[in-house]
Amino acid sequence: MGGKGLENVVAAETAVSMVDGEKGRLIYRGHPAADLAIESSFEEAAYLLLEGEKPSEEQLQTFTESLKNKRKVPEHIHKMIEHFPNDLDMMSVLEASVAALAEREQLEQPARSQAERLIAVLPVIIASRHRLLQQKEIVHADAGLSHTANYLYMLHGRKPEKAETRALEAYLILTMEHGMNASTFTSRVIASTESDFFSAAAGAIGALKGPLHGGAPGGVIDMLEDIGAKEKAEAWLRTKIEAGERLMGFGHRVYKTTDPRAEALKKICESIAGKNDWLDTAYHVEQKAVQLLQEYKPERELYTNVEFYAAAVLKAVDLPKSLFTPTFALSRSVGWSAHIAEQRENNRIIRPQSMYIGK
Repeated sequence: MGGKGLENVVAAETAVSMVDGEKGRLIYRGHPAADLAIESSFEEAAYLLLEGEKPSEEQLQTFTESLKNKRKVPEHIHKMIEHFPNDLDMMSVLEASVAALAEREQLEQPARSQAERLIAVLPVIIASRHRLLQQKEIVHADAGLSHTANYLYMLHGRKPEKAETRALEAYLILTMEHGMNASTFTSRVIASTESDFFSAAAGAIGALKGPLHGGAPGGVIDMLEDIGAKEKAEAWLRTKIEAGERLMGFGHRVYKTTDPRAEALKKICESIAGKNDWLDTAYHVEQKAVQLLQEYKPERELYTNVEFYAAAVLKAVDLPKSLFTPTFALSRSVGWSAHIAEQRENNRIIRPQSMYIGK
């Protein structure tokens, strides 16, 4: 019997991914996610998770064009985006918008087409809503840009630098999928009832909205902004550690050694740190923090987790904190889609038991 929160309970068999916390491995369909982040495009990694194998050049081109063709937001959803209250958070906007994709015409499409629609339209919804809140004109998608580059273009109204696109693309690949996390489990539970694809995805967004699941990188930004400059890092970190305070971005519930996602993002950041002052500072703070944690807590083995470099990358590409979790959602939509499809292939309704402890 598992503990609270279904800890240690196996809820499903899956071929989508493997999370090996003891050895620090994350595997997508037999391929290390860290390698994919360094070597592959968003579209290549997404195809792998959805189809179970890497695409040929022809398959990749077809898939890429299909995503581009599905970027257009339906008119009724565009009107929703325009008329939601300004103080409605972006995750709630996404949750409602994705649920509203479940129109009859969409539900009559093959499951793969529905997945592509979700993946293609999420960045467009986020960027459009963000521009409206900034009282700026919505930027229309550019068919000449990749999935990642187009997201940055629609957000900022300028073509992104290659280094920006590469850094964000690595982040998106590394957060596409991560085993039976809370939002993925939610999507499978809803799918197991034979509800529609978009309801399962909307439920997953609702789960990701919770701060215990999708809200970690913001705390890292606060820490880095408080430190401010490389020369202030050691004194700031020593003060926090000696006061017994937690350093945001270090340690992980699952990984007992280095987080492979953090290692991959670190390599990307190393390659472009000299071209970006923010990444340069973040890289220095990480090095100094690891050194001091080993000095003060040699028995703990606290390593950098993905949230640290995720925060560094998201800040470096000029994303405000309000878009951190929505951007996480647009990447994780790939993993949700793969799991919903897998649940449907050999479905049985997910219906665990409970133990009565009342009077």
